[in-house]
Amino acid sequence: MLLASPVRSALRAIDAEQPVTRIRTMDAVIEESIGTRRFPMLLLGAFSLVALLLAAIGVYGVVTYIVSQRTREIGIRMALGARAAEVVGMVVRRSLTPIAAGLVVGIAGSIVASRLLGTLLYEVKPHDPVVLGAIVAVLGTSAFAACLVPARRAASVDPLVVLKEE
Repeated sequence: MLLASPVRSALRAIDAEQPVTRIRTMDAVIEESIGTRRFPMLLLGAFSLVALLLAAIGVYGVVTYIVSQRTREIGIRMALGARAAEVVGMVVRRSLTPIAAGLVVGIAGSIVASRLLGTLLYEVKPHDPVVLGAIVAVLGTSAFAACLVPARRAASVDPLVVLKEE
């Protein structure tokens, strides 16, 4: 607002009859125009984080269940000489395949839905590759982390204990 009085003086020099009121910065104008949307967008962001957390917990639970169902197979593989890294890689690969398919379908769906939501986005293009890439990175990383814990647990299976159970 340091420039308010020089702007008023310049405008009076051009046309003294024009009233000059409410001189504001462009940041203030933008804040006023999007201010009503800020709280709903903060809520949407918070709910998105909760949804990401629930999705990671769900992936962890499903992978843990699948690994527990295949404990005998993993024990046999370990007894036959499979290294722990191979077992971890196998479990993670098999777990991330449907997740990758879900990410591809999700990105396609988001591109279609972005046409409907384009008016709600401020300074973001509906098909912004940076945003889509960031989403894939966050979801993929969280899914990978959720798969890694059960995979490492599967790799630490003692083959003797598993084979004695049956």
